[in-house]
Amino acid sequence: MQLSTILESLLIASQEPLSSEEMARLVRARVAEAEDVLIRETDEGASPAPLADWLTALSQTTPEQVAEAVAELNRHYEQSQRAFTILERPTGWKVYTRSHFGDFVRHLFPGRKPERLSGPAMETLAIVAYRQPITKAAIEAVRGVSCDGMIQKLLDRDLVRIGGRADLPGRPLLYQTTDLFFEHFGINSIDDLPNASELRRVKLPEPKEETAPAEETEKQLALSAIGTPAAAGGAESDTTEPS
Repeated sequence: MQLSTILESLLIASQEPLSSEEMARLVRARVAEAEDVLIRETDEGASPAPLADWLTALSQTTPEQVAEAVAELNRHYEQSQRAFTILERPTGWKVYTRSHFGDFVRHLFPGRKPERLSGPAMETLAIVAYRQPITKAAIEAVRGVSCDGMIQKLLDRDLVRIGGRADLPGRPLLYQTTDLFFEHFGINSIDDLPNASELRRVKLPEPKEETAPAEETEKQLALSAIGTPAAAGGAESDTTEPS
């Protein structure tokens, strides 16, 4: 067996993305299991056949070798014009159908209609994405308007989540993007965003001091976030289609 086909079987069988480190560990675990069986049978007086050379060769599988094998699989998929590919996201590698088959695949889910985000919601999402973790006051300082509704919409869509509290007076909430955000936009990290390093260095307007009503709104947003898919541990939705 080749490492690439073994990894392919793991990715197809797994319901969750698998990192290079995890796949390397799983391969090494299989070799260790075979070695343990060999030792046990020898201790029991049997004369088992030695491990196959191909299996022994996998005992030192590294994450780097996994990444190379995945690239080999993708080259094979491309050459044979397969309908799927393997992509890496922040949580690991996963098999995806190619985007140009989307119009056909979408008919498997007739009840899921994409909903585009409004311009203000996209602006708010962009600010969070480039400057995360960021407070609501800082977002509003950039946009110049209240962002309660936009933040709530992004929380509901599972594109933004609460990532803690800032070490500032009043301990305001911090917002950051979710795994679904990265998956939807096809990136692995914030550094993959256009002009990320430049835009993350731009000085932002200073936010106004938090007022009592603003603090109350923060509490409401925190409570509402408990019911979002990310907070509740529910399945991710892919019905949102930001423009």
